[in-house]
Amino acid sequence: MKSIMNIKKYKFPLLAIAILATVLSCSEDYLEVEPKGTFLTENYYSNQDEAFAGLVAAYDFLRKNSGGFDNMVTMMNAGSDDFYAGGGNSTDGIGIQNFSNYNLNAIEMPESFWTDQYRGVNRANLMILKLPEIPMDDALKARFMAESKALRGYYHFTLVRMFKNVPLFTEPVLPSETYNVLQATPEETYAQIESDLLEAIQGLPATLPNQEFGRLTKGAAQAILGKVYLEQGKNAQAAAQFAEVNGTPGQTNQYGNKLLENFADLWVIDNKFNSESILEISHTNESLAGWGNAYNDDAEGNMVCTMVGPRGYVDLDINDNVPAYSSGWSFNPILPGLYDLMKDDPRFEATILDLKTLEEQGKVSYQKGYLDTGYFLNKYAPLVSEEHTGAGDMWLNHRQNSYAIRLADTYLLEAEALGGSGGRAQALLDAVRERVGLPSVPVSMEAILNERRIELAGEGHRWFDLRRSNLLSTKLSDRGFVAGKHEIFPIPYKELENTQILQNPNY
Repeated sequence: MKSIMNIKKYKFPLLAIAILATVLSCSEDYLEVEPKGTFLTENYYSNQDEAFAGLVAAYDFLRKNSGGFDNMVTMMNAGSDDFYAGGGNSTDGIGIQNFSNYNLNAIEMPESFWTDQYRGVNRANLMILKLPEIPMDDALKARFMAESKALRGYYHFTLVRMFKNVPLFTEPVLPSETYNVLQATPEETYAQIESDLLEAIQGLPATLPNQEFGRLTKGAAQAILGKVYLEQGKNAQAAAQFAEVNGTPGQTNQYGNKLLENFADLWVIDNKFNSESILEISHTNESLAGWGNAYNDDAEGNMVCTMVGPRGYVDLDINDNVPAYSSGWSFNPILPGLYDLMKDDPRFEATILDLKTLEEQGKVSYQKGYLDTGYFLNKYAPLVSEEHTGAGDMWLNHRQNSYAIRLADTYLLEAEALGGSGGRAQALLDAVRERVGLPSVPVSMEAILNERRIELAGEGHRWFDLRRSNLLSTKLSDRGFVAGKHEIFPIPYKELENTQILQNPNY
């Protein structure tokens, strides 16, 4: 295929080749994305600074995890057995509502879950194409190449595990060529993802200085690769990658990662890039984002915070014994099943905000949203102390980062990859429980799944855990889940127009 002649930003169809010139924000010590406008590729990538700007732009769509209205965390929570979509009413965010009640269709499937990932792929492909020609330090160029390949692998992985039958791109594509694009087999896509990540691991740094926090490391790429292997049932390879990341359970690994002593400290907003963080998504409260940015996924704040906050929240306790929460949009109300499972667990308070009890005690009031249960996700509950008063809209500028992968996650994934048996699997499970003061329980696949449900509640992993365990139908049939259909998402209708891409079965 030919290289891109110029860059034009538009949301669809599939191969809208878009890139924003970006620089590091001086407001934080770590990687932040600050859009500055569009440009022509033939006039760019001429030196190291421009290469760095392009690399930062390639990182931009990692923010899909918790940025924008259609983010991965609230979407994947909504389809699990622990949350409803919630919100204001049954049509508030029709895509997330339809995933929650398993009525999702190609017309109402949020396009950005497809397009944003491909925008990330294309930015990474631009870097991979242009880097060899850029006059710059060879070692730095090799690192930039490794980061670009890891990002391309990560974006393709997100696509294939959501949609399964997706186009695979290793080169930029001209808009005029989009009609000829065909879907790869999942096996072909996974093979390329594995290749990209294996190459990236060789060129990524083991650790980062503070000013580079937010960029990929060797351990992050190994963790992603472990997830890629596990998703395919390649358990031995997955366990090997996770073992490199995890090291001795409960101890500091070779990259300096270690479980935090206090679980609640994971959710302290200033505790960014802590020792448990492996792949963390940066957010800022200093962007100029307004409402148009929220729905175009350009906002740089954490939208989960606004989405999961209670509507019309009022603190009625004159003794100030209740945390000062901001009002939000009441998405992802927690189901009683998770509440009952966690009510005696040490992680309960950091995970679940029990407004039902506080209201019964006369301490708070709030407006009941759609399918309200009275239980909210406390990990990302918005705080008055964090309300932004700058030029951007407050609701779109929460600065709390989110974890795409953290060490407790990889501990339990390795235990799963080991088949839920043996001394090492037991030690991995024990370490997660010991951190919160819980006794050992015999390791098993059921025990691991249960521990992941509690430890990672509300972080967007549960639905994928159920799919790997072949439990989606068992857990979600009462919500409308249909086996043989709902294990994957419908390809957005707009992405089928003027292409040879075929819709997924039964949609």
